[in-house]
Amino acid sequence: MDGSVGNGSSALRAVVAQVAVRLTPGHGQPLARHLSLLSEADPGPAPAVWTDADAARVSTVLAARARQDALDDGMAPLTRYFVEGRLRHPSALSAGARAGLFASAAEYATAVGWPRIGAQYASEALLFAESPAERLRALGPLTLALALNAEFTAARAAHAEARRIVDERGGDPAELSHDLLLGQAMLVVTGADSVALDQTADELDAAQPGDPSASFTAGMIRVTAAFIARDLTRGRALSQHLLHGSARGRSRRLVRDLLTGAYSGVLALLDETAEAHRVLDAAVTQPGHTVCFAMYRAALLLQEGRDRELIASTDACVTLPEEHCLGSLTPVLTRRAVAFLRIGEEQRAATSMESALLLVARTGGSVMPLLMIPRVEAERLLDLVARTRTDFADTIEEMRHFLPMLASKATAATAAAALTPTERELAGLLVTELDLAEIARRRHVSVNTVKTQVRSIYTKLGVSRRSDALPLLTGLAPARPDIAPVTPIRSSSAS
Repeated sequence: MDGSVGNGSSALRAVVAQVAVRLTPGHGQPLARHLSLLSEADPGPAPAVWTDADAARVSTVLAARARQDALDDGMAPLTRYFVEGRLRHPSALSAGARAGLFASAAEYATAVGWPRIGAQYASEALLFAESPAERLRALGPLTLALALNAEFTAARAAHAEARRIVDERGGDPAELSHDLLLGQAMLVVTGADSVALDQTADELDAAQPGDPSASFTAGMIRVTAAFIARDLTRGRALSQHLLHGSARGRSRRLVRDLLTGAYSGVLALLDETAEAHRVLDAAVTQPGHTVCFAMYRAALLLQEGRDRELIASTDACVTLPEEHCLGSLTPVLTRRAVAFLRIGEEQRAATSMESALLLVARTGGSVMPLLMIPRVEAERLLDLVARTRTDFADTIEEMRHFLPMLASKATAATAAAALTPTERELAGLLVTELDLAEIARRRHVSVNTVKTQVRSIYTKLGVSRRSDALPLLTGLAPARPDIAPVTPIRSSSAS
């Protein structure tokens, strides 16, 4: 069979006709074997004058490649037919054919890793969509593209319209597309709602039962829910099942990359940073940085106290902001802010954090840039920005509200960065057998002063007892050979 759809057999043209109809909601899902066939087909050169048949041919191939993960040609299939978001050649297309063509272009561009461009194609599709079904077709990739690029206000509007159309058409779950529900999950993540994420995964399973790709995506969403809920055992087990099981072969690259990032976060929270690094070392960031593995690696480096390495490894992300997806750029900026703070560059820390909060405020708000940042350092950064940007008051207040849920636990590295010189000196005594009264006498201060300083240390470390603080404090101050190390802490209300 000829690989060119335009010059191929009547059977191949019949497949194009069937898939073209099923791409529009209300006609069932395209058959997997048809998508597989079209993903390998060549749709031919750009026609001298576009017809509806040409649009159907190109539209079905682009959608098939997006859904079958046939993305090796990158953006080349789009640049063959479009220039700056417009058709290269004149057209005699009906409004519906044009809407379908641009919706498929949006789907493909987002799958390749350029959601900003995908949103432009989807918006163009909406201009020509005449029926509710045609609008619904475009709103799926539009919701996903906008959510991935952190344009959350616009994404919520697109998602709301799509859900309204589905409800008005009878509420058939099958009309909820993969891209619409994945976009919904990205929106739910902005509020760190693990329960709603699990519900979205259930919706996707119900909308496309028996579809291995949709099932894999639903699994990725559940891993993200487990990560946010700190259900780490569940998150690790499900990640390993998905990444090493047979379903991986029928999944989409974007979803696999999102899963890899979430899995690295689960491992980091389990203190398995070496394994997390191995997972990320095997991952490749695609052009456009929709899923930026430098961002995920920055979280590990922050946890390990490798602050200068973090800054160097993310310099490329911030020097090319026009080419970097905003959804992954904002967490990069917050993690760089912490690193600058730790090495004493407070002004650069404040500037980086201000840039992150500016993006959050302008794009509709997401609390996720605070994920994996130690709470005390996040509080300090928010305080720095609050001093000069009173217009960020609402954004900062929302960030503070979610900090207890999102902040990472303290480590020895983060403890060293969070404590003041006085607190580090006190830390050297807390790891000995001295009780608080003896520590007060040695430091020539009152017991109440020591208790106040100890409470400050515990708050920064996220602990409530001396025994829990010991693993984090050991090694922060010079050894005191004149005082025995603690073995174990004596039970006392003062300690």
